[in-house]
Amino acid sequence: MKYDTDKNLLLVVCTHCGSIFNKKHTICTNCNSTMTQRKKHAFIKTLCFTLISIIFFIPANVLPMMHVTTLGTVDSSTIFDGILYFIDSKSYGIAAVIFIASIMVPIFKLMVLLFLLFVVYFKKTQFARTAIKYFRIIHFIGKWSMIDIFVVALMIVIVQFGHLTSISAGAAAPSFTVVVIMTILATQSFDTRLLWDEE
Repeated sequence: MKYDTDKNLLLVVCTHCGSIFNKKHTICTNCNSTMTQRKKHAFIKTLCFTLISIIFFIPANVLPMMHVTTLGTVDSSTIFDGILYFIDSKSYGIAAVIFIASIMVPIFKLMVLLFLLFVVYFKKTQFARTAIKYFRIIHFIGKWSMIDIFVVALMIVIVQFGHLTSISAGAAAPSFTVVVIMTILATQSFDTRLLWDEE
């Protein structure tokens, strides 16, 4: 199915206020924003940010998220270990939040980003409407993935018992932060208008 896009109609749409102008316009007369038919290098940027996210997602889940030192004994735990700990403690709500925010959300975002790239690269415009819906979801939930880092930071500040116990962030923390930041950048750099292009 062929769609009428701004390119086909020689138009340009302001991504800030939604105003439509002739292709010759480069500045929106309503909000003074710079207008382009497509974001420059949007596909390549999204692809690079997504690949970086996938690479760092592995150490983020395999390496320890935090180290707990008690009387000289160091106990390291991964994200999954933390989930199991809260389940054993019958804190099912906290376990569910960490599981969703730290594992399910990043995986969902990466899958959606790969789907978006697939639609654009192979010109599968029949999936454009579905892709737009998923894009809006990951755009909305993007920054909520940082909740796991905030949990670790909060525990480091609060759960201190003098010299008996201390908590420090593990090697997974920076990797997980990279995953979150890269998926946010991948989402922001993506141009949804590419989904409708057939050329």
